[in-house]
Amino acid sequence: MDELIFWIAIALAIDLVAGDPRWMPHPVRLIGKAAVALEGALTRRFGRGRLPGACLTALVVGGAYLAAWAMLFTAGQIDGRLAAGLSVYFLYASLAARDLDRHGSKVFRALKEKNIQDARRRLALIVGRDTAHLGEKEMVRATVESVAEGTVDGVLSPLFFAALGGPPLAMAYKAANTLDSMLGHRSEEYLKFGWAAARLDDALNFVPARLARLLYPAAAFVCGLSPAECWRISVRDGGKSPSPNAAISEAALAGALGIQVGGTNLYRGVPEARPHLGDMLREPEPGDIRRAVLWLYASTALGFVFFSGMRAFLLLIS
Repeated sequence: MDELIFWIAIALAIDLVAGDPRWMPHPVRLIGKAAVALEGALTRRFGRGRLPGACLTALVVGGAYLAAWAMLFTAGQIDGRLAAGLSVYFLYASLAARDLDRHGSKVFRALKEKNIQDARRRLALIVGRDTAHLGEKEMVRATVESVAEGTVDGVLSPLFFAALGGPPLAMAYKAANTLDSMLGHRSEEYLKFGWAAARLDDALNFVPARLARLLYPAAAFVCGLSPAECWRISVRDGGKSPSPNAAISEAALAGALGIQVGGTNLYRGVPEARPHLGDMLREPEPGDIRRAVLWLYASTALGFVFFSGMRAFLLLIS
């Protein structure tokens, strides 16, 4: 087995078992703090235009890559085992399958217990929309959308970039994705300043999202969902959203479940209409969250196999 694939397998296993313990130092938190500090320094001096935002994006993403590379190089000079352990740590830090499960499952349990207020509070931790007014069906829809989107940017894209360029590239992707979540808003404050971060995240997820479309029907089959509808709806509705990538996963999962996602969301009290994805063959129910999580895990396993094979093929022809 290729050494890098072995490291990725270990990192994925750790993520599936441990998730992201809050007590453990995490590179993403350091990336977030660096972005906040740079944002303050750049905006005070240069304003909130596209150029300062692009500079911040280049500094944070490039810095994440160079820092990971430098640390691995230094560790390799000291002891190969230290470099291997650090590689596994960076790869593990780029993955978020277990955390997606934990957050989604907390909303599911609150809904099953009919604790609507707790479900709204749990949901607010994973979505940007206002949750205070949402009923059960809307909370199920929001959670399913979050799991679907996270399947790409929290799992499959990191696996893709890890297989392509190892831990430094995986960390660079994670930095770009983190910046998009921090700056890629359509508010007046970030419309220009966050433009580069949002466009970079779209560009980086473009190929992984379309490769993932090939995996989703198989994941649906493994979970006892509808692979045919998963594929059909992902093709029919995958291009409807303003995001060129998230809608593919959301449409695929909606088709597999036989529900409809999308619609009008409130962001700080301002309504924003999103295209409907999928056919409403039935109403969303709390059990759809558990089915979505199973689909996430099936997609993760298939993604690991697929991207490992991709790496093996690239090594064979290189």
